[in-house]
Amino acid sequence: MELFNTLGGKTETLEPVGAPELRMYCCGPTVYDYGHIGNFRTFLHVDVLRRFLLEQGMKVRHVMNVTDVDDKIIRNATMAGLPIAEYTAKFERAFFEDSDALGIQRPEYVAHATSCIPEMVAMVENLAARDIAYQTDDGSWYFRIARFPEYGKLSRKDFEGIEDGARVDVDEYEKDAARDFALWKACKPGEQHWDTALGCGRPGWHIECSAMAMKYLGESFDLHAGGEDLMFPHHENEIAQSESASGHAFARHWMHVRFLLVEGRKMSKSEGNFYTLRDLLLKGYRASAIRFLLISVPYRHQMNFTFESLKESTNAIDRLRTFHQRMLKGGFPEGLDEAVAQAAAKAEKDYTAALANDLNTAEARAAIFDLVRTANSAADAHALRAGNVSEILRVLALFDGVFAVLEDRDAEITRAALAWAEAEGRLGEADSSMVATLSLSDEAIDALVAERTQAKKTRNFARADAIRNELLAKGILLEDSKDGVRWKRK
Repeated sequence: MELFNTLGGKTETLEPVGAPELRMYCCGPTVYDYGHIGNFRTFLHVDVLRRFLLEQGMKVRHVMNVTDVDDKIIRNATMAGLPIAEYTAKFERAFFEDSDALGIQRPEYVAHATSCIPEMVAMVENLAARDIAYQTDDGSWYFRIARFPEYGKLSRKDFEGIEDGARVDVDEYEKDAARDFALWKACKPGEQHWDTALGCGRPGWHIECSAMAMKYLGESFDLHAGGEDLMFPHHENEIAQSESASGHAFARHWMHVRFLLVEGRKMSKSEGNFYTLRDLLLKGYRASAIRFLLISVPYRHQMNFTFESLKESTNAIDRLRTFHQRMLKGGFPEGLDEAVAQAAAKAEKDYTAALANDLNTAEARAAIFDLVRTANSAADAHALRAGNVSEILRVLALFDGVFAVLEDRDAEITRAALAWAEAEGRLGEADSSMVATLSLSDEAIDALVAERTQAKKTRNFARADAIRNELLAKGILLEDSKDGVRWKRK
């Protein structure tokens, strides 16, 4: 597995060092609101990496944090008049519901910032003992970045001439500021706080990830992943405080997922192009199509999300699922067609090589669609054989082990989104045609299709046409073929 290492600025072999499993840490959600599709693009590409490593037989120890205390959370919880734990519980639950809807596997360990306060305090005490952390008059503690000469080695920014003692108190700040950052913030009136050896207060954002990563993975581990927006200052600060405390390299390999644009513009609420997963589900788009689209552009390429591309992703999944069902249905003559066998072997080789080459999901996807075209053409020409089908299904299983789109859970997921919208008083945002489409269960549709088939056999074409029109009005498309009748929701 070759993966670009932001720290070294080049593609390097990713492998476990000093342990039987690859130890990886991914910056998880800050649970102050619903996650947007830009957030989930990062989590999806980490999921692709994790799934591929497991598929290749590598053991993985994956840790993801949940930031359940920071500036934004305190601000929003205060405005809502809720305790922090009560405020964040809702959005953490929503995050994992959305992750499950997108087929993102759960990590081995989910670490909460509020459960690792003792480790954070111990780390600040360690840095204070080395005269790298210092306390200000208000009781806060800061990291003195002038004491870490390698500051900037991840983002490769030039911070020569750092002003010793210039401080920044907020968790997120301008991208070119190199200032001493808060490790522990003294308590303010009305804020949730912890009484510790450092004094009354709460942790800064950056110390949280360092403490959680080191608690579960050790002082040094194999891979740290996150969105490119976290490279500076968050990840740069993680490196500085962690390596100053331990004297060892923090993470050997750094993976950063590029930004997501929406219709060519930066996503923002003021632009009116800010979308959560739930927003898109209520518009009638499928969770599987959203997953497929967000991972189809390789992680090191900036992605431009458009609704046209989302429709294309929906069509691509329909094609894959139709092909998969055609293979499962079988009925092909015994034997083996050599040309199709070679196509299956090539697809497997190209798919694996693409993902092993810095997670090139675009080439991996193309390899599978090449196989779909070849096999469909062979089946149409009556050249496909049963021996080919078993190999094709095996390659599809490999593909789906990473891309995870063949199982159709879309209606179930969208119904859950509608139930949430109703509970939140947002049902009016749901697309009316999509609501109509979901008003029929799969079983009810199957029964109507069977009735239509029987009506055609008895030459009751008026009833058959009426059923087709009834289903069409509810967004159910029928397709008559020599293999029978297939249906799908719009």
